[in-house]
Amino acid sequence: MDEEQRIYTEQGVEEYVRYQLEHENEPFSPGPAFPFVKALEAVNRRLRELYPDSEDIFDIVLMTNNHAQVGVRLINSINHYDLFIERFCMTGGNSPICYLKAYHTNLYLSADAEKVREAIDEGIAAATIFSPSKDVVVSQTQLRVAFDGDAVLFSDESERIVKAHGLDRFFEHEKAHENKPLAQGPLKGFLEALGRLQKKFYSKGLRLECPIRTYLVTARSAASSGARALKTLRSWGLETDEALFLAGAPKGPLLEKIRPHIFFDDQMFHVAGAQEMGTVAAHVPYGVAQTPRQTVPAK
Repeated sequence: MDEEQRIYTEQGVEEYVRYQLEHENEPFSPGPAFPFVKALEAVNRRLRELYPDSEDIFDIVLMTNNHAQVGVRLINSINHYDLFIERFCMTGGNSPICYLKAYHTNLYLSADAEKVREAIDEGIAAATIFSPSKDVVVSQTQLRVAFDGDAVLFSDESERIVKAHGLDRFFEHEKAHENKPLAQGPLKGFLEALGRLQKKFYSKGLRLECPIRTYLVTARSAASSGARALKTLRSWGLETDEALFLAGAPKGPLLEKIRPHIFFDDQMFHVAGAQEMGTVAAHVPYGVAQTPRQTVPAK
C-alpha cells in the first residue's frame, strides 16, 4: 500500500478513500508478511487433513485503521491471492490496538512502529515488520520462524548486565545463574503456540516431517552463556528445532541459509543485517536496547 499511503499523506483522507474506491478491483501487491501468511495457511491445510474436527489452527485477522469503504478492495485482494482470512477489523482512523486483546492475539505484526510499541505496552507480542532488500525463495510447505533470545523469547535481564557492566561480568553472571530460568520475553507465548501445534504433528509420528520449524538465533556464546538459554526453554516445556549460538558473529549469513519466513530481533542492526541477506525481519521494541521514547511531562 505504498502508493496509497503516499496519497493519504500528501492529499488527505478524502482523496485516499476516493482513490481506493476507484481502484477496488485492482488487488494490492503482496507485502513483507505475505509469504509468512501463506506458510501459516499451508500448516492449517495439513492440520485440517489430520484433525478434521479440530479448530486448533492458526487464526489470521486482518487489522487496519482503514475506513470500512476500503474493505471491498481488501476482500478482492484476499480472494485474488486465494488467502483464507475471514476476520477483518477496520477501525476508520482509530488505532486497532484496543481490539487485540479481544481477539486473544498471540502475535501482532505491523509496519507502523508506534502501533507495535502500543501493543507491547499492553503486554501483547508484537513486532514491526520490514521488507527484505532482495527477494529470496522460501519454503512453500514448511513454516520457518527464527527468534533472537534475549529481549525476544527471554527478558532483557542479561542485556542489562552487559550494558551496565560489560561482557566479562555478563559471562560470570550467566555461569552463576545457569540453573535459574530467565524471565519470559514478549514472544515466549508465540513460541508456545507454535510448539503446541508442532506436538499435534509429533503425535501422528511426523516429527521429522513437521511443517513447522523453529530456530533460536542468538549472539550468545554456546560455551559461556548458551546453557542458561536452553535450560530456560526446557523449564518452560518448550524447545526450538535448531539453536544457533553465534558468539557475536553477524546473523544475516546464517539466516540466508535458514530462509525463515520471519525473523524476530530486538536490535535494529540485526534486523538490517537480515534484510540485506533477503530475510523478512521484524523488530521487537522491547528491553534496554531500545531508543528511549520522548515522554510528555506529567501534568
